[in-house]
Amino acid sequence: MSTEENGGRASAGGAQETGVPESPLAELGRLQQALTEAEERARGHWEQYLRAVAELDNVRKRAQRDIEAANRYGLEKFAAELLPVRDSLELAVQSADQVEVDARSLKQGQEATLQLLAKALERLGLAPINPVGEPFDPTRHEAMLAQESARAKPNTVLQVVQTGYELNGRVIRPARVIVAKAPAEG
Repeated sequence: MSTEENGGRASAGGAQETGVPESPLAELGRLQQALTEAEERARGHWEQYLRAVAELDNVRKRAQRDIEAANRYGLEKFAAELLPVRDSLELAVQSADQVEVDARSLKQGQEATLQLLAKALERLGLAPINPVGEPFDPTRHEAMLAQESARAKPNTVLQVVQTGYELNGRVIRPARVIVAKAPAEG
């Protein structure tokens, strides 16, 4: 009779295969050994479970700390990029108080400050939307007016009234535009 025919029961020593019955003491010893091995495996599994639970708790706590830090310090890069713009504006105000400033130097100072601001916003991932000549896209543009035009195709942007902006590819303010329409037949 094979082990499968015997219901999968075969002793460690092979006593049943030879047809000699196993003594109750030998069977008890075998069962105690099997119990000890099972208890060791169970203890190992319990320790693995406890380590996994502790690791999961550590990951959760670490993620919570990261979220709190991101909320607290998320604008740090933004603020650091805008500080030179603020410095430039302060200098402009101080120089206007100290010396009589002509319109040309005032304009140059404003242009320099605007360039500083544009570069800071660009480094932060903020890009202007300037769609002149492009087809009107309601997801990126807001039509303020439709104007007849013989030069431009209907439904294209003729003029930008207010520049729109995207932050890392996501529209945060659509461009306000004037859209071309076909001239009236008459």
